[in-house]
Amino acid sequence: MGDIENSATGPDRPDDAVQAALEGATAPPPPAPPDCPHCGLAQDRRPTHYDGHWVFLEPGVVVATHTVPPRARWILTPDGRAMNLWDAEPLPDARCRIAHRAVCPCLPREDAPSWVTALRQRNEHRAQRLFDLPDAWGLSDTG
Repeated sequence: MGDIENSATGPDRPDDAVQAALEGATAPPPPAPPDCPHCGLAQDRRPTHYDGHWVFLEPGVVVATHTVPPRARWILTPDGRAMNLWDAEPLPDARCRIAHRAVCPCLPREDAPSWVTALRQRNEHRAQRLFDLPDAWGLSDTG
């Protein structure tokens, strides 16, 4: 049996939709706000090379690629799109981004390096501050 190619184009191409979901490229597209629907934290939303699919990258976090597990390494291409490196062997001193889902405090935890756990805990504290007002503010009930 010969190879069968999917010739469909656009965001409803089955291969793209499945691959985007597997890689975590499930962020809502603009004009929706770039906030994680699980924890509420603002994210760096980037388009991917899967048409119509976006990914949340942890803002301001760029790490040594060799410290990130394969298939969790994201880079930004010159056109500003995010690309998952999959199992590509990183170059020495290479840096990459990580998807927010790896460190979202509201998603199931995965076995991860200690720095990922620390970043998840930092996000947990940041998310709590979004929703917990200090008692000292003395806001009265307005009914």
